Order: sequence, then structure tokens, then C-alpha cells
Amino acid sequence: MKTESLTNNPIIDGYALDVQGGSNGRLAIGWLSLAMGSLVVGGLFTILIVLSRTPGIQEIFPWVDFFHTALVVHVDLTVLVWFLSFAGVLWSINSREACIPCGWLALVLAIAGAAIISLSPFLGAGGPLLNNYVPVLRDPIFFTGLGIFGLGFTVLVLRGLLFSIPVGNTISGGGALRFGLFTGLLIALLSILALLASYFGIPEGTEGSHYYELLFWGAGHTLQFTHTQLMLVVWLWLATVAGSAPRITPRVTLFLFALGALPALATLYIYFAFDIGSPYHLLAFTIQMQYGGGLAALPVALVLISVFFPGKLPLTDQQRGIRSALQFSIILFGAGGIIGYLISGSNVTVPAHYHGSIVAVTLTFMGLTYYLLPRLGFKTPQGRMVRLQPVIYSVGQLSHITGLAWSGGHGVQRKTAGAAQGLEGIEKIAGMGLMGLGGLIAVVGGVLFLVIVFKSMWPSEKNKTPS
Repeated sequence: MKTESLTNNPIIDGYALDVQGGSNGRLAIGWLSLAMGSLVVGGLFTILIVLSRTPGIQEIFPWVDFFHTALVVHVDLTVLVWFLSFAGVLWSINSREACIPCGWLALVLAIAGAAIISLSPFLGAGGPLLNNYVPVLRDPIFFTGLGIFGLGFTVLVLRGLLFSIPVGNTISGGGALRFGLFTGLLIALLSILALLASYFGIPEGTEGSHYYELLFWGAGHTLQFTHTQLMLVVWLWLATVAGSAPRITPRVTLFLFALGALPALATLYIYFAFDIGSPYHLLAFTIQMQYGGGLAALPVALVLISVFFPGKLPLTDQQRGIRSALQFSIILFGAGGIIGYLISGSNVTVPAHYHGSIVAVTLTFMGLTYYLLPRLGFKTPQGRMVRLQPVIYSVGQLSHITGLAWSGGHGVQRKTAGAAQGLEGIEKIAGMGLMGLGGLIAVVGGVLFLVIVFKSMWPSEKNKTPS
């Protein structure tokens, strides 16, 4: 199946990838199904999490321990599993028809691991620890699921590194996107190695939350560069299919992808230069993210500024939804970056920062899902809801992070719920009220996305294969 050409401009036509059928197409469908499933299960915990922190409602949710357990599962499913599963979609699309059993092994392991993570609270897993990047439940069941999922992701990365479609001798827009996807694989491998280095290098006697903070700190920071690289690939792809010309040559794009990957190499230096248990190790990764996280994102966003202006060509519902997802992704990524510079202490400004950034990535994946569905053999998303869903979701998330950032500036601490938040003043109550309202609006937008996708994936009579 070939991507549709919107114009005769070779630059526009080039910033898209062919979505082929065959084994890799089926693998992409499998990873997309896992990604959607992780959002469904993770979303079941979202409403309780938001309500348990919303003034006036939080009093009827006295289960603070459940709040923390739900938060662990929610974060791991809606960030870790969702992001890495969608990476599986992209890397499967960009793979050659080789070592197909390896691809299925990676997918099966990831599905099994995600299922165990989801079920672990109902199988008695408890002891939530809200460390950064990969919060955990201190229970063998949970760690078994996490380990199996991690093994599946490792197989996915190794297959991608060995069997990705090459960039080609002639640098094209599609080739530049393939290079961006490949840099994401290299950084992902570096993140896996960082996790192993931390596991074997954590000082003896380190326990509790601090142990898992050290375990996932380096790998988690490094993996963010993979997410950003994939987001930039999808930004250019979405701009192309939504009818906005990315006025940038493939050679410059390739350079920007290399520039975006460059800060991730600092991971090697940090592990060699600083002991894992030292404060310098933690600080170095913070600096790496602070000054390197948006190195390529800013110039790419400036190139795509045209997506904020109406084009001359009429757009379909699908293209309008894609365009809105791209627009708000750029806005939220910028907002998250700005909020990051306002962080002072461990308050809710921190989740405001990373919610802006991760939602920006999520929006690009939502937009690309709308584009990929008909190319993977499903129905084309249509209707008013396709146009409105990214707007509803984004407005909710913008309100959510604004409320968090405002409340953080007034001292509301992160990872607390109920009375522990200490919402005495009108500023704190108003900020967290805006957070709660925005969160609920975002939940509606997220549910609409799932409804649209599952409606498109649901088999219809005309799509059924005759027996």
C-alpha cells in the first residue's frame, strides 16, 4: 500500500513512509492493538486518580493507598507501555521482511508483560513506590510483568537495529524519516544498556524508593530522547499528510535528527565519569535533559509554523484531525519545556512539565493512528468527532498542566492526594480545581480517541473476507 501523494512537490511527497502489508503490517497492527489496550486499561485508573485530587470530591475517595497503587499502574501503562508499543508500530513499518519470528516473539512478550502489570494489583501486589520514570509495586508479580515486557522491548529494538529498511544512497524525505527512526533505535539500545549498568552499579545497601530512582534514572532520561526523535519523525509525517509543506530539505532534516540524538551520547560519559550513587550522576542527567531535550524540536517546530495557518486545499475530516493533533502537540511540547524552567522543589510543577511533554508525544501518535488505520486495512476515521477529538483532549490537558503549574507555584506538593495536599488557600484550591476540570476534559478526549479507533478497527460486513 502506497502513501497518498497530496501534491507534486517532491519535498512534501517525500516526508512520508510507505505502509506495506505482509508480516510487518500484521506486526504493526499487533503493536497498535497493544498500544490501544494499554490506554484502555490505564484509563480505567485515570478517573479515580483525578477525582481523588479534586477539591470537593476528594473527600469521598479516602483510599490514599489505592491512589498510589492506581497511579503506578496508570503511569506504567499510559506512558511506558503506550509509548514503547507505538514505537513498535513505527519500527515494524520501517522493517524489512526478515526475522519475522523475532518480531512476533517481541510482541508476545510485551503483551504478556503488560497483562501481568495490569493484573498485579488484583493479584495482591502492593507497596507502591512513586519513583521517577518507572514507578513500581514492590511485589514479585509486578516485577515479573515488568521484566517480561522489558525483554520484549529489547527483542524489538535488536530486530529493528538489524533489519530496518536502509536510508538509501540518495537522501530523500522518506530516507530522512528512516534515519530518524533508526536514531531512536540506537538511543533505545543505549537506554537498555544504561539500565543494566545501573542495576550492576547501584551501591550495596541502597533500598526502597531511592534504589528504584537510581535504577531507572539514567535509562529513563535517555529513553526520552527516543520519544522525542519519534515525535519529530511523526511531526514531519503529519504535516505532509495534512497538506502543509515542511519547507526543509531532506539533508537539513537528516542533520536535525543527528543533532537531536547527539545529547543522548552524553549518557556514556555520565556513566563513566560519575558513580551511580553520587549526586553528580543524578544532576548530570538533569542537565542533559534540560539543555538537550529540545535541541532539534525547536527548529523543526519553527519549520512547521505553517500548520497554524489555514491552507488553500480543502481537508477531509481525517486530515483536519491530524492537523489539530500536530498543532496542539507543538503547543504542548513548548508549554512543557517552558514550565520545566520554572521548576523549583518537588511540587506539582514537575508533573505539569512532564505532562506537557508526554502529551505532546501522545498527540502525534494519535494523529498518526488516524492516518495509519486505513493503510493497515481498517476503515478511515470520519465525522465531526475526528476533527474535535484532538481539540477536546488538548484543551483539557492544557488546563490540567496550567492548574498544576499554578498550584506548584503556591507550594502544592506532588504525589499527594486528599487532605495530604494541604489545599488551604483560594489559590491552591483554584489551581487544583482547574487541574481536576482539565483532567476530566482530557479523559473525555481520550475516551473519544479510543471510540474512534475501535470503531474504525471493528470489522464491517464489506471488510469481512469471504470464506
